[in-house]
Amino acid sequence: MSTSPGKTDAPLAGRRAQAARNDEVILEAARAVFLDDPKAPIAAVAERAGVGISALYRRYAGKEDLLRQLCHDGLRRYVAEAEAALAQRDDWAAFAGFLARVVDADVHSLTVHLAGTFTPTEEMGRDAVRANELATALFERARASGRLRPDVVVQDLGLLLEACAAVRVPDAERTGQLRRRQLAVLLAGLSTAPDTDPLPGPPPAAGEFDWRWRRRE
Repeated sequence: MSTSPGKTDAPLAGRRAQAARNDEVILEAARAVFLDDPKAPIAAVAERAGVGISALYRRYAGKEDLLRQLCHDGLRRYVAEAEAALAQRDDWAAFAGFLARVVDADVHSLTVHLAGTFTPTEEMGRDAVRANELATALFERARASGRLRPDVVVQDLGLLLEACAAVRVPDAERTGQLRRRQLAVLLAGLSTAPDTDPLPGPPPAAGEFDWRWRRRE
């Protein structure tokens, strides 16, 4: 006797949905745990997520795989926000809006805390190149708008985003408010203004901060 497709597929779909929910919970827990302490054991993630360690290992072979996934997700979010911003017509609004959304997504907290704790994949390398290309395109459009001071370089954006990511208080909503305020202050510093003193020191060079991604033993 044959089994109808509906009866066969429903349990599989249900298991897939549950697996997807478990993965989301695990990633949220991992993000919280490793932002607090990058050296925390993977068992701390399972405990925070409220899942058994076996459920975690079914999805991730180990801590490095989990760290890699977190950072790659953040990189993909950065790329997606940049692509969306490039579709906007107003050059300065696209640039400022992109930075605001990346700050809200807290992408750079992962960069600061987790760089050097895992070996990036080739796909991550390609996505990083793409992210830099998109950010450069947004930066050049902002410069062409006449609202970006001439002595700023695209590498300054990474420092700006890290400065915002460094703002953290126990209340998540208040953290978001303070980061937006910090971003507004920093954007004002990037904007052209009469009688502005030049920025001190040589600007950051391309690749100057890549050392962080070298694996730390």
